[in-house]
Amino acid sequence: MELIFGKKFKLEVWEKLLKTMKLKEVAEFTCDTKHTAVYPLVAKSLRDIFKGKTDHHATSHCCGMMAMADGTGYPDLNDLMKEPKPLIFCLELLKLELPEQFEQESWTMNKDEKLENIPKLREAGNQAYARKDYEEAALKYAQALGMLEDLMLQEKPREAEWMALDDIKRPLLLNFSQCKLLTKDYYPVITHTSDVLDREPDNIKALFRRGKAHAAVWNVEEAHADFARVVELDPSLEGAVKKELASLEKRVKAKEQQEKSRLKGMFAS
Repeated sequence: MELIFGKKFKLEVWEKLLKTMKLKEVAEFTCDTKHTAVYPLVAKSLRDIFKGKTDHHATSHCCGMMAMADGTGYPDLNDLMKEPKPLIFCLELLKLELPEQFEQESWTMNKDEKLENIPKLREAGNQAYARKDYEEAALKYAQALGMLEDLMLQEKPREAEWMALDDIKRPLLLNFSQCKLLTKDYYPVITHTSDVLDREPDNIKALFRRGKAHAAVWNVEEAHADFARVVELDPSLEGAVKKELASLEKRVKAKEQQEKSRLKGMFAS
């Protein structure tokens, strides 16, 4: 089991005990009931994880006290809730990592840590993209976007801090969309470029990438509209747009021919 110091683990006494131990040490600690009141709930969670349970009791979404009232699903833990007792914990400190030695998950980070990690993740994504590892790049951009979403939820929409975060978000959405385009995952491209265009209706990169994604999934009218707007905004891209439209036209004609052949075969039979 992994425990991150300072993140208010439910059974706080374990954190205090581990701080007294040396690496690879095994030790027993007797703890009074005032330190072990929530142990039944912690033990239930750990047992459920060990069993691979994904379908929790209906009470699992309620507060801890309600869950305690309805029981844990384990008789011995139910008995401990009814009659709390001092407990003996046997702990072994298998590994110790300093903050700079492990990659934090987003939920363990505070606001400042997330703000510090977002540009690092973007750079890691850029490096993966340069290596043509588009799936890894998309993962890094997605992690950065997840942190931004968490931060934006803490701000009032359209106010200064929210807008500043949104300014960081849009380039990441474009990068993520480009990776998805290259891995032929087209619908996320349409979704995320549309998010960018909601704020920047004339963003040429977003229009061009959305146009390519629309073309790939046979949204022919939408593709034409996006490509037309690209040329209107930047006539120097007319050649690139003509190439995309020619490819789309070729695919449309091939599809129409296939449909004609299919119908002809049906009537012939």
